[in-house]
Amino acid sequence: MTDPEDSALSSSSDGVGTIGDGATAQPSHYERIGGAESVKAAVRLFYDRVLADPELAGYFTELNMEEQRRHMVLMLTVVLGGPNNYAGRGLAEAHQPLEIPAEHYARVGAHLVDTLAGLGVPGDIIDDVRATLVSVRDQVVSSGTSAGV
Repeated sequence: MTDPEDSALSSSSDGVGTIGDGATAQPSHYERIGGAESVKAAVRLFYDRVLADPELAGYFTELNMEEQRRHMVLMLTVVLGGPNNYAGRGLAEAHQPLEIPAEHYARVGAHLVDTLAGLGVPGDIIDDVRATLVSVRDQVVSSGTSAGV
């Protein structure tokens, strides 16, 4: 652990950090939605939706869903600007063998966006999640035309 005096970012008692020049650092999306517990709740609800979707459930029949949820919590935490503790396979390595069509990727993305919206996550955060989904699409989708998220 480093000495707070040496850090370019320090936290004040209200949880908002200050940058070395005295400017206030904005909280991450992860902090804004409530941190780890909120991400875990979102992932739980997200997979409830995905597993109830007959077009998507088949991808998960052979998976350990506890482990799958844990991986998704770690990945969503990173996407939201939280701590990066993900050490799993890359997106392409994990998804390309599944031959996921664009339509299914779009359905999964829609379930995630709908879950976050249903939990009251602010629109700017949802927009950033959407942008991330678009940016990693080619690592997950095997073939087909681009479908919106």
